[in-house]
Amino acid sequence: MIPAAFDYIRPASLEEACRVLAEADAAGDDVKVLAGGQSLLPLLRLRLAYPAALVDLGRLPEPRGVEDRGDHVFVGALTTHDEVLRSGVVREQVPLLALATATVADPAVRHRGTFGGSMVHADPAGDLPAVALALDCVFVVRSSEGEREIPANEFFVDYLESALGPGEVLLGVRVPKLGPGWGFHYEKFHRTAQAWAIVGVAAAVRRDGGTIGEARIALTNMGPTPVRARVTEAALRGLSPAPAGGASDGDGARDQVRDACGQADSGASPPADLHARPDYRRHLARVLTYRAVRAASG
Repeated sequence: MIPAAFDYIRPASLEEACRVLAEADAAGDDVKVLAGGQSLLPLLRLRLAYPAALVDLGRLPEPRGVEDRGDHVFVGALTTHDEVLRSGVVREQVPLLALATATVADPAVRHRGTFGGSMVHADPAGDLPAVALALDCVFVVRSSEGEREIPANEFFVDYLESALGPGEVLLGVRVPKLGPGWGFHYEKFHRTAQAWAIVGVAAAVRRDGGTIGEARIALTNMGPTPVRARVTEAALRGLSPAPAGGASDGDGARDQVRDACGQADSGASPPADLHARPDYRRHLARVLTYRAVRAASG
């Protein structure tokens, strides 16, 4: 299908982009920002979005790239998924982001799609919003009024809706380094390699001696926004991950961890669609959380 007509604007700088967006907001015009276009263009072609204008940021030199900033890694909004995957800083310092990014669509999409575009699109079936929630990331946004920061637990507001205000552009995301003792895993169930997750689980687990000192778990496609599995996080604290080898004492540990992960869907409101019913998604959330926690704590 051919998209509805719109004006095309390609600003020469981020400052110009913010000015254009502010002017459009003042005039009451509906404007969309284009970065990689892997999410927006299908919406335009299906006429699920009717913007008066499209502001293309794709050729701006900033904000893009990955920077190690001491206690966190800063990922520019225009950084492609492929650039995130190839970053040694990401793989070494925030491996959960690398694990999840590797499951995004296919190589063609990862070469065009952007890290920031995926976040701002705020699709609960997307892989990266759950990672941002699990790691307590911070979103840095800019407008003609200046910059502000939005924590991940406030950034995803509703289905396909973020906390970006009128005239604001995402600069990038601060991804905290969790330090030594943490293990990570992203578990995803989907129909085909390129499909959206039916359910996904982003897990970060810190070992404290022989027990779990802390767990951070966020679920993909279990509600209108990514969901933090707080009940399971609390239940896992102090449990002993099951040792390898199938020893009898490991059976009890596995049961305890499985019981804790069996509460992963508490407070979630999974959708019903052509791919799965809510009860099936709840089952997947419990099973995949157990697998992710075992892998992250192993």
